[in-house]
Amino acid sequence: MRRYRLEIDNVRAHLRSLWVVIGLQGLIILALWIGWSQAPKQLRVYVPPDLRSGAVLAAEEVPPANVYAFAFYIFQQLNRWSENGATDYGHAIFRISPYLTPRYRNELIDDMELKARRGELAFRVRGVHEVPGHGYEERRVDVLSADVWVVWLDLDLLESVKGMTVKQTSIRYPIRVVRQAIDPETNPWGLALDGYGADGPRRLSKGELSESDAAGAALNKEPS
Repeated sequence: MRRYRLEIDNVRAHLRSLWVVIGLQGLIILALWIGWSQAPKQLRVYVPPDLRSGAVLAAEEVPPANVYAFAFYIFQQLNRWSENGATDYGHAIFRISPYLTPRYRNELIDDMELKARRGELAFRVRGVHEVPGHGYEERRVDVLSADVWVVWLDLDLLESVKGMTVKQTSIRYPIRVVRQAIDPETNPWGLALDGYGADGPRRLSKGELSESDAAGAALNKEPS
């Protein structure tokens, strides 16, 4: 009889230990669920354009190549007037406004109004293109902080009025790019143009036009 009582006590002790294990597992599951519920629903990862040599990616870290690609694409869209600058300039500002900081957008609106008063927009067609041989390399992106960059774009600017060329020159634009918290539905890059850095745009000299990207000359030197 005593042996049966000992067996019953052992079974009860085993059941208590099982309940303890079940309780611990419940606490672990609850902690994991709380951690999962508080984890971010989306992570933005910037993939470099060139992955031939591989890449180590960290969430929210923006490679210089991506900053350059963003600045060039958005700035080119801003300066694309296909028919009439009097209307195309305003349409371009409105179209890319999610990719502009409020300050820069206001500056562009003021510039548009000034050019309109001077008669510099009527029937004007405009476009910018990358100077051949002056494409991306690391020296063309100055990293000022984790959220601020200056991109040096060497672009050919062409303007015409009613088919007649009125401006054709090569300009170096120092474009300031900042990280901006905005709805990813309207701006999936999470970046914005913030105007010009340094001393603003300037024309490229003949020597600078003939140099290749591999020459490594200083980008902000004054033209000779």
